[in-house]
Amino acid sequence: MERMGKADTHVHTDYSGFNSLGLMSFPESVIDPAKQVDDARRRGLDVLCITDHNEVAGGILAQKYAKKFDDIDVVVGDEVMTDQGEVIGLWLTEKLKKWLSPEEAVDIIHEQGGLAIAPHPFSVHVDGMQEKIFDLPIEGFEVINGGHPDPYSNYLAQCIMDRHPGKWAATSGSDAHSLFTAGYNWTEFEGRTEDDLRKAILRKKTVPVGTPAPVLGQVQWSMEVVWGGQKLMYKALRGKLPEVENNSLIHKINSISDIKKATGIVAGFAYEFPLTNMLATLLSVSFLKRRAKKAMRNIDERIANIDRIIAEKEAAAGDGSE
Repeated sequence: MERMGKADTHVHTDYSGFNSLGLMSFPESVIDPAKQVDDARRRGLDVLCITDHNEVAGGILAQKYAKKFDDIDVVVGDEVMTDQGEVIGLWLTEKLKKWLSPEEAVDIIHEQGGLAIAPHPFSVHVDGMQEKIFDLPIEGFEVINGGHPDPYSNYLAQCIMDRHPGKWAATSGSDAHSLFTAGYNWTEFEGRTEDDLRKAILRKKTVPVGTPAPVLGQVQWSMEVVWGGQKLMYKALRGKLPEVENNSLIHKINSISDIKKATGIVAGFAYEFPLTNMLATLLSVSFLKRRAKKAMRNIDERIANIDRIIAEKEAAAGDGSE
């Protein structure tokens, strides 16, 4: 029997910009698009979907680079922030504006000929769209997100998918911002090419595989972005960090004062001290466990409510009132 094709439907590059935690700002990723392609080929992926935050430039570069090879396809995507959480568009030609309504974002994705996937819809710690996904004509949603090792977020998504088979495509994306967190989960489909993946999503025939990345991988990612950010700030201090079109991370670093660059470098060394990152790891794991434990208390009630929402929408669609 011929093996199924393998796709990672949710991957980031250094075109994903930066994020903030309190007073600290840090890169989302410091991995350039070509490295993500090389790593995907090494891991035996057939299709790689680059879904940077609010940007398609990294995906376009990765797709251009991948044309050198005959064993991988790259899909240009965008994980865009709406005013009610994030949605992924795949097979896009242009980036979407931030802070649109979910309805507007999904409409634009479809107008570009793309498909809409809800990432980490029931997340307890990042911007999933939660029950809003049931109001939208999305093609699928993630039931395994590699950045969610908690016992709640992926579990609830899989429960809903199992209770309503054939309604959406089930996807599994690594959400990898680093090579350290890639390769633990993926989406399987019949065929090998991006066209085969697209058909599988439309036919709701995708198969989610794998598990979230281990906590150690997330720690390695955090240290990687801190060290990578330090190197970029050092280059900027020396006037040797040229602007890169559509790369908001480079633009951000070049735009801050030299004092802030120097402070960021020093703060980075403090974070990389073993006791500091160990403490940060313990605190983040504890935070996720508390959030998940609290959410699990009401999971049966939430599932019943979601079933009711879906049943009402199906009944409304059946009698032509929608």
